[in-house]
Amino acid sequence: MVSDIALFFEPISSDLLDGNSAGTLGGRIKTFSDGIGFPEIETGSVVLFGVSEDRRSDCKTSSESLNAIRKELYELKDYFGNLKILDLGNISPGETVEDTYYAVSNSVAAIIKQGGIAVILGGGQDLTYANYLAYEKLEQVVNLVCVDSRFDLGDVDDELNSNRFLQKIILHQPNVLFNFSNLAYQTHHVLPKEVELMKKMYFDIYRLGEVQNKIGDVEPVVRNADSLSIDMSSIRSSDYPSNHRFEPNGLYGEEACAVARYAGLSDKLSSIGLYNTFCSTEDRHSSKLVAQMLWYFLSGVSNRKKDYPFADKNEYLKYTVSIENGTYDIIFYKSQRSDRWWMEVPYPSKRGEKYQRHFMVPCSYDDYQRACENEVPDRWWQTFQKLG
Repeated sequence: MVSDIALFFEPISSDLLDGNSAGTLGGRIKTFSDGIGFPEIETGSVVLFGVSEDRRSDCKTSSESLNAIRKELYELKDYFGNLKILDLGNISPGETVEDTYYAVSNSVAAIIKQGGIAVILGGGQDLTYANYLAYEKLEQVVNLVCVDSRFDLGDVDDELNSNRFLQKIILHQPNVLFNFSNLAYQTHHVLPKEVELMKKMYFDIYRLGEVQNKIGDVEPVVRNADSLSIDMSSIRSSDYPSNHRFEPNGLYGEEACAVARYAGLSDKLSSIGLYNTFCSTEDRHSSKLVAQMLWYFLSGVSNRKKDYPFADKNEYLKYTVSIENGTYDIIFYKSQRSDRWWMEVPYPSKRGEKYQRHFMVPCSYDDYQRACENEVPDRWWQTFQKLG
């Protein structure tokens, strides 16, 4: 299966690898490059590839832009021990956009099936849909988290593009989407009816101000994701000059890096995409930020604790909180490996086994405190409603 996807990729020019010294990422990343064969994907490896597809995006991209980001990434220092990092090169646009989607979804599926973590760099955010299709191929129910100033919903009859892809994911059959979360939306970019729709579907949405007020509250949301989609235009233009929307407001660079690190730390997450990443070769400021977000993602992966879903429940501290005079008993677990928290949410046996991965919902100590004050945590209640 891995050898099959090699046909989708254009190798990296060996010129990009020249001058990478020991102690840098460029000195240790295994690449598919001129004269070097397609690398073997191993369990636990981080597998990066670029996509220069922009036909359905307002943000243009190119292999030169992707290589500008690679150049900055390769120069960063290596702190990641034995973590295996691969760079497969770039997927060039197919004859049709659907051909590109096919290449992306098959590549992501192959990487995950081999036990790797897929990292998609570049292209429009409509590639989130292609990434989602990989999980259909794997027959895996997933949680999707988007970092975006908008919901990118669109209407049923709209053509799929970078600004209108979420509706296609929600309505796609067979449906393998369990939950969707949006981080850092800006209210002035979102219609009231879209906010209401999100709430009716028990999706999790967090305004930019909420995210910035306490960035640590983002961690449980990201920890619950199988796939994370980051629209680089959600970062303010002062920190990301290549922002094609020229946004005066948005995430700061360090906040974007924190989100990327949270994603890396999650044992559940198996794919991440950084989209709308066009950076001109002259704009090193933007290229450096994307590279540093990738660096912090790698930092998170290299520090994974292998707790949920890998550790035995006996390795957790268990707390049972009775709410509303015994109407609800909420069971909390605290990992002794990482000090992170989860809530156990019951679901009807009639729903079958495919939702079993969603028994344990990531949460924070604040959720536990809320429960102790006789208040049902929002995360618990929304998951309970979905499973009911």
